[in-house]
Amino acid sequence: MRRSSSIDRIPAEARRILHRLAGELWGADVDPAALVVSQLKGALTNEVFRITWPGGEGDPRKVLVRIYGQGVEVFFDRADEVRTFECMSRHGQGPRLLGRFPQGRVEEFINARTLSAPDLRDPEISGLIARKLREFHELDMPGPKDISLWQRLRRWLEEARSRCSTEEARELRLETLGDEIAELENVLSGVDQRVVFCHNDLQYGNIMIYEETRQVTLIDYEYASFNPVAFDIANHFCEMAADYHSDTPHVMDFTKYPDVDEQRRFLEAYLSSSGENTSDVEVETLLGLIAKYSLTSHLFWGLWGIVS
Repeated sequence: MRRSSSIDRIPAEARRILHRLAGELWGADVDPAALVVSQLKGALTNEVFRITWPGGEGDPRKVLVRIYGQGVEVFFDRADEVRTFECMSRHGQGPRLLGRFPQGRVEEFINARTLSAPDLRDPEISGLIARKLREFHELDMPGPKDISLWQRLRRWLEEARSRCSTEEARELRLETLGDEIAELENVLSGVDQRVVFCHNDLQYGNIMIYEETRQVTLIDYEYASFNPVAFDIANHFCEMAADYHSDTPHVMDFTKYPDVDEQRRFLEAYLSSSGENTSDVEVETLLGLIAKYSLTSHLFWGLWGIVS
């Protein structure tokens, strides 16, 4: 975490929102000299700052300021992401939206712990994530219920091709990826599967836990859209191979990919959380789909990395 006592790092529009919020939330005035600005590590798309100012009897008052990253429009539509965040806030999911400014927004500061890479392997926490993900998938979100995955992959592939030299494109085999995407779509589109509102980026940094209540909440919905259930779970399993706080955050250790028993436990927790009986056939079918969708997850974030 990088610290700075200077509020100048925060845009003027955001500072005006902080001044207004202090009066609305706590009946307090903002002394700029008293504010502590702490940049939080781990955000890959945006700059995220925790803003703290003194409260009564040692109770610090905190909000979070998110400044949107530059050039992210190639990855997702910012207007759609803002609408998703506002809708999630109304559903009582994640942090509340406290204010918006042109370059970002002010959010409620969630007083919970962000998960670490080892947390994903903890059986209790993994079960909590599974049940929370099922709840997320059951949300009634607006918009067409169309799968976004294939269109997004093709758009990112074209963007990657436009940014790479001929030599780089050959080295990365970009000329063949279009055929591989088409093959995967052909294989997977003929399968009967549930399409739901997916998080699409379920890495440990986007999952928080309240230690006292053991409740889990999902945050950061930039990439959220409608997709098959199996894709969202496959992406989460792939994220178990990542450690974004290591010296080599881009290197995945696939010895940490969950084995079949670990996958099965996650699916049983996911499927049974609705109160329905879970059949072995249902679990095995989903396991097979997840194995295939893990390939699309590699394409998804591989292309993201090239474009980034």
